[in-house]
Amino acid sequence: MRTVLIISLAISITACACTGNKAAITAEELTKITGELASDRFSGRGTGTGGDSLAALYIAKEFQKAGVEPFTGTGFQAFVVNVAAEAGARNRLSIDGTEYSMGIDFMPLALTSNSSLEAPVVFCGYGLLPSGDTLHRNDFAGVDLSGKWALILRGYPESDPESEGYALLSSDRLKVLNARENGAGGVFLVSGEKWDVADNLDKPSRNESSAGIPVIKVKRSLADDILKGSSGVLAELEEKAAQPKIHKGFITAASVSAEAEVVKKEAFTSNVVMMISGESIAGEYVIIGAHYDHLGLGGPGSSSRNPDTVAVHYGADDNASGVALMIELAEKLAALRERPARTILFVAFSGEEMGLLGSKHFVENTGIDPSAVNLMINLDMVGRMKEGNGLQVAGVGTAAGLRDTVMAYADTTAVSLSFTSEGYGPSDHSSFYGKDIPVLSLTTGAHLDYHTPFDTPDKLNYEGMVKTGDLLFSIVISAADAPARLAFTEAGPKGPAGPMTRRRGITLGIMPDFAGNVRDGLRADFVTPGKPAALGGMLKGDIIVAIDEKPVGNIEDYMFRLSQLKPGQRVTVEVMRNGERELLLIQL
Repeated sequence: MRTVLIISLAISITACACTGNKAAITAEELTKITGELASDRFSGRGTGTGGDSLAALYIAKEFQKAGVEPFTGTGFQAFVVNVAAEAGARNRLSIDGTEYSMGIDFMPLALTSNSSLEAPVVFCGYGLLPSGDTLHRNDFAGVDLSGKWALILRGYPESDPESEGYALLSSDRLKVLNARENGAGGVFLVSGEKWDVADNLDKPSRNESSAGIPVIKVKRSLADDILKGSSGVLAELEEKAAQPKIHKGFITAASVSAEAEVVKKEAFTSNVVMMISGESIAGEYVIIGAHYDHLGLGGPGSSSRNPDTVAVHYGADDNASGVALMIELAEKLAALRERPARTILFVAFSGEEMGLLGSKHFVENTGIDPSAVNLMINLDMVGRMKEGNGLQVAGVGTAAGLRDTVMAYADTTAVSLSFTSEGYGPSDHSSFYGKDIPVLSLTTGAHLDYHTPFDTPDKLNYEGMVKTGDLLFSIVISAADAPARLAFTEAGPKGPAGPMTRRRGITLGIMPDFAGNVRDGLRADFVTPGKPAALGGMLKGDIIVAIDEKPVGNIEDYMFRLSQLKPGQRVTVEVMRNGERELLLIQL
């Protein structure tokens, strides 16, 4: 089932013929634009919502007033996002013929496959496996799970001396994958009283990739019904399973027939892409970017730091501030008497809060050769300059001389700069760094209102934003008019290490496609020279479909496979390359 939010983008965004008579970035205009974007009118700008669409229209009109023109068409770059998930109509569960109710006794998890299973049930403790040389627990030892349901406790046994290590491996998804690898045909997850006294059944809300088998969360009362006539009630088994040496699973006396269905919802959203055409080097680009999406109304399943509060999350600093500054910068640049040598693009990204989706879509689908981009500058949370006028600038190591360029234009009496060299970070510039594009990312840093309803326009330092804008203007002019292109330099990894790979040091040396742009596999968006993947012959763009003959369907499968590997191990990796399946031998 596909739910599509229909939005009207039928406004005419035409190039403004005037040069403009405003040559300054002002606190008054920044206040006006930020206040509008971070108002109730746009309902928190949640990706794929009506507020998101209205915000895109507003931004396009403000760009039009600033005197810049659409990059193509009307300036909107539309794409589809998975915005939500909800329990479908086909959810049922019965134990030996006795029917139970969805929402009262059980609930499908967002990671379930839409499928059914009738089979016996095996209790598998906490669903944990040995890992590395320090974690020895095996909750699947001595049981035959083939085609059966696995009943698994959520969380981890805090009384186990190895509990700290298992805390990193105790997510619901990892437990499900553990069970699937041991032959389970489906999984029931239940919260023991020590883990969750309330025993709540949360509705699926966020879209997750399928684990390939039905996955259902059940109440403790239903779990006790499954366990009748077996080795005790759940409370007793929770106590036993928490002991360091007692990990024995067992088959219960029950046979359960259940079906799980979660309906994924999709919606349209859009990047807004505007430009000032270049003069002598118009085929090369400087890109300014800022995401305009935020968390909408927050609530459970969002990344709100107040998940129990359903209210407009205004996102004034995150990131109405960055969009407002970008629009003001565009107006100042458009007012120049002479056009810049290179074309300057202004991109308001959507989908950043869902995983850099808009910037990822832009670099993959705009048709611009990455080698033609001289510099990408990202603005994310630039509105909370604190006492001391601190501005953080990341990415100065991604091109030779980039730090010196920033310093050359910085009025250190107005702004206090701090630098980091790395090109990867938790914002949209990472999508460009992954394409070997020099990047800078500007921010005034996090604060206690981050991802709460209290990130409001009245708390922003607009005079501080003006100082940032003046520095930004000079950097952009320098990058647009410099005769020579910046030379890209790799500065740090091109993606994050997950908790398992950090802990065990296992990595292939790739930047995975975290946005999941391909199905039935995981694409390598970058292959680090000299690392195991590169030495084994993997190429950028290869789609990993199996490791040691075990399927890899998405990023979660990939991380799970890595968690099972050991340093020094030699593994086979199957990849799809130009439509053909290739087998690589990789030494870890």
